[in-house]
Amino acid sequence: MPAKSKKPAISKTEEEWRSQLSPDDYSITRCHGTESAFTGRYWDKKDDGSYACKCCSQVLFLSDNKFDSGTGWPSYWQPANTESVSEVIDESHGMTRKEVVCSQCHSHLGHVFEDGPEPTGLRYCINSASLDFIAKE
Repeated sequence: MPAKSKKPAISKTEEEWRSQLSPDDYSITRCHGTESAFTGRYWDKKDDGSYACKCCSQVLFLSDNKFDSGTGWPSYWQPANTESVSEVIDESHGMTRKEVVCSQCHSHLGHVFEDGPEPTGLRYCINSASLDFIAKE
């Protein structure tokens, strides 16, 4: 099970984040935004490799755990390891969901739902803008 959110290990000012990220990436990772379905660069990517946090480069997800959820966002049935992501209760938009954040810098990644495939039954629905792909050598 992913860790509960605690103080981030990597902390920067909003000015530092803005200088590091594009306006869209900043909106999604730092302001809890969401990209439109089927528009992100990784929703249909099938290459072997890993997906790292756009903000701090921590490896978050592996291509071996990626699946086509049909939702238009990259979806994974588990994170790279139990320490790479944290969960935060999100009560925005009139519903209660589990937000997924990077455990190192607290960047918003997406949400986790209990409608994924076996063996976990989970679907980590993640914004492409929160990720960088690292190809397997």
